[in-house]
Amino acid sequence: MKIRNSLKSLKGRHRDNRVIRRKGRIYVINKTQRRFKARQG
Repeated sequence: MKIRNSLKSLKGRHRDNRVIRRKGRIYVINKTQRRFKARQG
């Protein structure tokens, strides 16, 4: 899992990427390509 300052650029790398807020943190998750996981905060 990558930890990045800006997740908006990572969201565009794959069409299945989703930006989700959990417990005050922002995540990019992808059900089909799991290597695109990322976290902010």
